[in-house]
Amino acid sequence: MTYETILYQENDHIGLLTLNRPRTINALNQTMIEELEDLLNKLNTSATARVLILTGAGEKGFCSGMDMKETASTLFEASPEMIYQAQSRASQLFSKLRYIPQPIIAAIHGAASGVGFSFAMASDVRVITPEARFNAAYINIGLGGADMASSYFLPRLIGAGRANELLLTGDFLSSEDAMCLGFVSRVVPKDSLLDTAYEIAGKMTGKNPLGLKMTKEAININLGVSTLEQALHLENRNQSFLITALKINTP
Repeated sequence: MTYETILYQENDHIGLLTLNRPRTINALNQTMIEELEDLLNKLNTSATARVLILTGAGEKGFCSGMDMKETASTLFEASPEMIYQAQSRASQLFSKLRYIPQPIIAAIHGAASGVGFSFAMASDVRVITPEARFNAAYINIGLGGADMASSYFLPRLIGAGRANELLLTGDFLSSEDAMCLGFVSRVVPKDSLLDTAYEIAGKMTGKNPLGLKMTKEAININLGVSTLEQALHLENRNQSFLITALKINTP
């Protein structure tokens, strides 16, 4: 598949995925949904990519959200069933992002609004510039603030109290507050953004590839378990498997 709205390149087991609609601040449209689906399906079975860096093209920002100019007229003329199908398809991107085996490092500059905020939340590590800011913009256009996995991810990332405020008001989360709340790992100058993401990715690719995949899997699963015993069971299973694999592969 030839991509029009995204760019993808891979070197030394690190994939770089760039949202590439800079004139719209990389807004998500139907073509981008289809292209991201295709790429994420390929990454799910990739034998070479171990870590994925996600970023946005252009100087204005990471992702401004859904392209409402393109989609609004179509959706308002669609039947409730068609609207639900379109909504469900777009939302599945965030499930795919969480469940591909590669850890995802989001390198974010400027605005990450609506869907852009969700791309950031669905990533495993977030590195940002001082100008980065985030908001659940949906509620500001008459919709619900809980959309595109935001009501699942955000309370788990920063706690329910502050997450509730952001989802109910649509207010922006600044880079300073994002760092204070533990939403992001690092705040770096714009000219160091990708270098920092690659530095972190390089550390990850130096680890046991299977251990890397199983660590992401365990974190994802244990976000939803209700007891410590369930979490320990999964960790113990993974570590026992990895120790056995190391023994088999060690001369």
